[in-house]
Amino acid sequence: MTGVRVNQFPAAAGKVENSPYQRLAALGITLPPPPPPIANFVTHVVEGNMLYLSGQGPREANGFLHAGKVGGGVSVEEAYRHARLTGINLLAVMHEALGDLSRVKRVVKLLGMVNAVPEFEDHPSVINGCSDLLIAVFGAAGEHARSAVGFGSLPGNITVEIEAIVALHG
Repeated sequence: MTGVRVNQFPAAAGKVENSPYQRLAALGITLPPPPPPIANFVTHVVEGNMLYLSGQGPREANGFLHAGKVGGGVSVEEAYRHARLTGINLLAVMHEALGDLSRVKRVVKLLGMVNAVPEFEDHPSVINGCSDLLIAVFGAAGEHARSAVGFGSLPGNITVEIEAIVALHG
């Protein structure tokens, strides 16, 4: 699957003002193909009116993964951009799972994990990269509960990993 262009989005036909797809277009974002799982799990599970998204990392559309320790060789500003990229990957999985991001009723909860040096203390500023993006795309429905925590390591030494829980319109 190739990246999703705005004119491919179901809600982008001009009928829904400020749809998530119009907001993505305004931000200059083209959703990449959803990243494949790196182990024995699925990228998402829909149960009732809830969507559970497995953790995603800062993978570029070409497969490149941003790696390193935040507070060591990776700055807060770089890690913020990595968390934003991770948010784009979460949106790509949401789009694949739902077929239409307009089905999102509310982003309920994020768990943001930061691969940081032991003395690093600014985890929330890093994960804001994803939170800010979700609010920009979904408006008030993108406001969510969240944990932003530090880890001694993450798979592939990636800088951030973020998972999400999303409520869906019935």
